[in-house]
Amino acid sequence: MFSVGSGYAGNGRETLPFNKNWQFYFAYNFEQNITKQKIDLPHTWNAAETLKGVAAYNRTSAIYENTLNVTEEMKGKRLFLYFEGVNSVAAVLLNNKFVNEHKGGYTGFCFEITNFVKQGANTVIVQASNAYRLDVIPLHGDFNVYGGIHRPVSLIITGQNCISPLDHGSSGIYISQQQVSAKSAKIKVLTKLSLVNNTGLSIRTEIYDKKKNVVASAIANLMDSHSAQYSQELNLNNPHLWDGKSDAYLYTVAVSLWKNEQLIDKVIQPLGLRFFHVDPDKGFFLNGKYLDLYGAGRHEDLASKGSALSNADQDNDMELIKELGATAMRLTHYPQNKYFYDLCDRNGIILWSEIPFVGPGGYTGTGYMKNKVLEDNIKTMLRELIRQNYNHPSIFFWGIFNELKLDYDDPEPFIRELDALVKQEDPGRLTTLASNLKQKEFNGLTDLMGWNKYYGWYGGNFDDIAKWADETHQIMPLVPISVSEYGAGASPFKHIEELTKPNPSGHFHPEEWQTAFHEKHWAALKQRPFVWGKFIWVLTDFGSSIRTEGDHNGINDKGLVTYDRKIKKDAFYFYKANWNPEPILYIAERRNNIRRKKTANIKVFSNMQTVELWLNGKFYSSKNTNNLKTVLWENVELQPGKNTILVKSIQGGKVLQDTCSWRRM
Repeated sequence: MFSVGSGYAGNGRETLPFNKNWQFYFAYNFEQNITKQKIDLPHTWNAAETLKGVAAYNRTSAIYENTLNVTEEMKGKRLFLYFEGVNSVAAVLLNNKFVNEHKGGYTGFCFEITNFVKQGANTVIVQASNAYRLDVIPLHGDFNVYGGIHRPVSLIITGQNCISPLDHGSSGIYISQQQVSAKSAKIKVLTKLSLVNNTGLSIRTEIYDKKKNVVASAIANLMDSHSAQYSQELNLNNPHLWDGKSDAYLYTVAVSLWKNEQLIDKVIQPLGLRFFHVDPDKGFFLNGKYLDLYGAGRHEDLASKGSALSNADQDNDMELIKELGATAMRLTHYPQNKYFYDLCDRNGIILWSEIPFVGPGGYTGTGYMKNKVLEDNIKTMLRELIRQNYNHPSIFFWGIFNELKLDYDDPEPFIRELDALVKQEDPGRLTTLASNLKQKEFNGLTDLMGWNKYYGWYGGNFDDIAKWADETHQIMPLVPISVSEYGAGASPFKHIEELTKPNPSGHFHPEEWQTAFHEKHWAALKQRPFVWGKFIWVLTDFGSSIRTEGDHNGINDKGLVTYDRKIKKDAFYFYKANWNPEPILYIAERRNNIRRKKTANIKVFSNMQTVELWLNGKFYSSKNTNNLKTVLWENVELQPGKNTILVKSIQGGKVLQDTCSWRRM
């Protein structure tokens, strides 16, 4: 039983976690005395079952139950249940009475339950469904739609008058950066309210710096009893800018509601002041300076947990991103956990965030039909994405779709509607898309464009990426272009001594091919600043039930890190050497430790200037690293049996070294 009241702060809002002691069972089970599983949130029922490698995994409905104990202290208060994500459709009941329904598994929603509860024990029931349907996106996609309450739940307690938590699951606060430069910042803060009456009410907005000093403030009395929102303008001189990884400086905006000088509600939001633009020839500029945007796509998916990640799991992924040295991430293919957006704000990671408007890619089917109910769902989810994440300074680009096709209903008129919706909701950011079609398809629908390219994996050769980029820039000189996906599958347990292209649909995905793919692609992309974003597919392996390839069915293995996050593949260290300035010395192909050829190439990824090679205890030679942070010794003769490889480099008087052993058969 979950109790509230004893810890309630009577002079303002309280938000309490509601994640413990739930009971779970599948719906439409008519047994008597059904067995119910005790679980904590977040939770999904598909984490293991999707790995069978069949598309028909269990997409059904399940029931989550809990008890909410409302005490005498709650009388006269308002109660709201806030869900960060229920996949894909959630029906919420209080004491067996229907409260409301939400369609969409990756955006939050908030329902008021004040009129549904009574003093004492109250039964909360959530029926969650991830069943296939044609009125809720995604209709398709190369990823799993894990069923369940896969993100946290909170109970929000307020007074009768409050800052509204009911505006599409948002904070109720919208911070617009009207004008920002190194000299000044003009900020508008729109607050949406939920009022019984406004007698004696006033609203205060304060901006705090990192030292908790108030640097700007505004206060106003609420005069219009019918007003559901209030706007205030604030100005800062010589603002400290949010400058990506180099200086992710955050202010804090506190909006409070007062009644006759008594605090009755307060909401805190982040503020990172920045300005940016994208040039078709020169790329991305943050605060007037060029910044190369490179990183990876990220699925919110982890072995044994599916999409039900904890904050610790989110922290771990952020540490991977930081170690990799990424400046940007594409959050694919859906809005992600609130906590992860906070991490990106604090760590200066620039984001492309999108809705799950996803086409079939290289498969059959469609991601769109000319169906008003479906279109309304897509618009709602786009509006929820924007409003719930409006204040995150890390978000720069709103993604509208991924890999739609043109063989069903033409989606282009509807995409124009979505682009217009974004500009209405948030004119301060840019729109983009990710296509796997030719250059002129979908052209002109969004501010920016991206393409998913896999030259050297799904056909073509590594060098084709350079040809494609130059050709696209020539065909579309006024359109800023990006590579929204590029990658190849790999197993850290499969290896080749000679570079031979594998079958992407087969089970043999050698690590060395993935590494060569990324070496060639990055060599081309780093020379082309007009490609405003370069996003590897993908940060980590992830679950996809339709996949029957690589080491394990049900997994897309294009990650730089394995599904369980335990092994960083060689390509991860290649990018770490190129993107992260921290000293690195790493022997590639180390896991290819059984050698049948008399000679071998020894490859090292390092951002040191010079690297020494020692073989079987004897100095071999030293070499300088090239512009791809790589050192290569070719045709090194191995002795029969065990060979010990040691590399060394000196940095600031300290010796950095790495070692491994290979056995020549």
